[in-house]
Amino acid sequence: MTSLGEWGPYLVLLLAGFLPTEIWRMLGLLVSRGIDEGSEILIWVRAVATAILAAVAAQLILSSSGALAAIPMPVRIGAALVGFASYFLIRRSVFAGVLAGEAALILGAVAFAP
Repeated sequence: MTSLGEWGPYLVLLLAGFLPTEIWRMLGLLVSRGIDEGSEILIWVRAVATAILAAVAAQLILSSSGALAAIPMPVRIGAALVGFASYFLIRRSVFAGVLAGEAALILGAVAFAP
């Protein structure tokens, strides 16, 4: 048996990381093929996904750890509001919202650093 050498970590990432998640994505794609985009089940799935994302964002803002915890909470909340407002003001652009929120967070961290 030969050693995998430098390819070993990539093979582990492929087998343990990529393939297990890719199978579920493909199954989801196949199952959802016949579902109407406006169906109640898809509306519910989108609502649950949005709620989970909002909960993760709220947890990061309100109970941060690591380097983010050093930034005062009003700055974190303000940066989230700036990003949210920018999203709506700039033609519902997710990129613009993330960029504006990140810029506000960085500027607030620099301005109010302890």
